[in-house]
Amino acid sequence: MTHLADGALSAPATWQSVLRHPIITPVMLTVLAVLAISAPNLIDPMIRFDDFPALFGDAKSYWHKTKDEGRWLNYLWHLRGVTTPAWLNFALYQVLWALFAAFLAIAALRDTSNRIWFTTVLALLVLVAPSATVISLWFNTLLPGLALLTLYAGLVLAVSRRLTLVLLVPFTVLGFMAYTTYPLLLLAIAIAGTRDRSLRDLITLVVVFAASFALAVLCAYGLNLLVHGIFGVPVAEWRNATPAHDWESLLANLPLVAQAFGDFLSRSSFDFIPMAFFHLGLLILSTFVVLRRAPMEALYLHMGLVMGLALVVVQILKVGVITPPRAFIFAWVFYVLLITRAAQVLTGERGIAGRMARNAVLLILGSYLLQTFLQYAVYRDWQRDTRALADVVRTIDEPMAIADDIRILPSAQAAFIQDTRGLSFRLQQLTGKIIPVCIGDQVACCSADGTCPTLLRVAEQDGVPRIVLE
Repeated sequence: MTHLADGALSAPATWQSVLRHPIITPVMLTVLAVLAISAPNLIDPMIRFDDFPALFGDAKSYWHKTKDEGRWLNYLWHLRGVTTPAWLNFALYQVLWALFAAFLAIAALRDTSNRIWFTTVLALLVLVAPSATVISLWFNTLLPGLALLTLYAGLVLAVSRRLTLVLLVPFTVLGFMAYTTYPLLLLAIAIAGTRDRSLRDLITLVVVFAASFALAVLCAYGLNLLVHGIFGVPVAEWRNATPAHDWESLLANLPLVAQAFGDFLSRSSFDFIPMAFFHLGLLILSTFVVLRRAPMEALYLHMGLVMGLALVVVQILKVGVITPPRAFIFAWVFYVLLITRAAQVLTGERGIAGRMARNAVLLILGSYLLQTFLQYAVYRDWQRDTRALADVVRTIDEPMAIADDIRILPSAQAAFIQDTRGLSFRLQQLTGKIIPVCIGDQVACCSADGTCPTLLRVAEQDGVPRIVLE
């Protein structure tokens, strides 16, 4: 009886010790948080038009991106032969992002004080990166790339520093072939996971990453030469690139750099300009705090941030194409690493500065958790309207075609629909029917015997644009 009683008494203590574990608590809370903020988009997730081929496993439709963007890993994913529902893919993607955020936070703060509280806060700050929310709408395509990032983040927690650097090479090559700036998130993990910081280690890390990134570019170029007969990654025509050929054309692309950075700051502040200045000010103050208390750590973090931004700037100047805000996830990651460490350092001094720093970090976290939830909610009208349209489409046996640009629809504008093909793919997802787009050329959709399809058109009803059939 004594043994049983002791066992019963020890059970709650064991459970409490589990909750106080520096790894389990941040992971659990971050996964729960991502499911909560993603709730409006979990059951029927929004999908961008060029992400549908990955949902359908349509490798043929994605083939051109191997040449135009070097996305060879994603192409292999399209060949998997097994398709799963969108809700499952989105839930898995979000959980992987939560695990990545938690692993990065654990790696960064595992040797610091108050680590469970600050690790959880840092993980949640990474989680709500606005760029990550934007890019998550391509979840079907990016699943393998994000799985790579998460795997590397987990390995950094378990393996030696030497092996971390060795693994950085193949992970960078594969990550680059999933999304161009994914290697910069790998660099962030490698920096965050550094325990014994030194100038020699930093130089080694920079050299290994630079060599890995160069190898990734060469591999993508080499595959394009082998398969497409082109050494390089030519820019698709629709991007309207202005590649630099000399010093004058290089300088002419400088406004694109300013626009790219402005777009990122605007998106990261949810288009609230004062918040953008708040972030910049907090970054500067946090840099001074970390530089004063942990100068080598500040050097590591800023080296990673500067390398990432430099690569983006070089790409924009060379190619003449604006880098979208979603590619800047790495910049947000380095930013929240700095502000969280500054808050943690100031907290250790037990003064008003520590309380103010914690409050600033919590203010960002609370508002961004809410803003992320609201962002995922803006797609619900589009999803609802297309489900209703799909119910009608299922009742029609005749051929159909989309004859108007549907981007003028209120729900399409609210959801930032980029292309009318998004409706075609959406109806294919819901009904299994392939409905072509014939804007401005309806005759092309008619059959050889002169039979023309039922047209899906946009017309005003009660002063509101709606989709009608004629």
